Amino acid sequence: MEGHLTKKGEEEREFKELAVYELLDDLGISYTRLDHEAVYTIEGCDEIGGLLGVKLCKNLFLCNSQRTKFYLLMMPGDKRFVTREFCRQIQSPRLSFAPPEYMEQFLNITPGSVSVMGLMNDTENRVQLVIDRQVLEMEYIGCHPCVNTSSIRLSTKDLAEKFLPRVKHDYWTVEL
Repeated sequence: MEGHLTKKGEEEREFKELAVYELLDDLGISYTRLDHEAVYTIEGCDEIGGLLGVKLCKNLFLCNSQRTKFYLLMMPGDKRFVTREFCRQIQSPRLSFAPPEYMEQFLNITPGSVSVMGLMNDTENRVQLVIDRQVLEMEYIGCHPCVNTSSIRLSTKDLAEKFLPRVKHDYWTVEL
């Protein structure tokens, strides 16, 4: 991975990435940042997570067939997603991956950059956050700051007790 690490200057960062750091700083949330080449899969995140000392979460952006209900699921990266089990627990009929245009519209993120940090852009609360219990039991989580060329590590407690209340999102807990 060493050859894939990068060092970005502030002028190379997108506004949406800088907005994440600004909000975390305003909330007094400490985080560790690692810049790297773009990654698009959870497998590509494994080595990055190792360098950060945390497992990066798998984040799935899902919707119902009518595209009226949207969900952001955070789960351990090494866990298999079973749609039927997830749908049963949230009491929803069949779900699928939401089209990228909704991801951009609601969260201001693109495929490969899906992250809980995107909820700061969901001012109309169109997306329901759902977190696997195993993630909530971890001391730290790893995620992208709305771009897939950097990753951050922060405490799960700070996410739940500071970040989510500030962005006015609650979460449902599931066991997958």
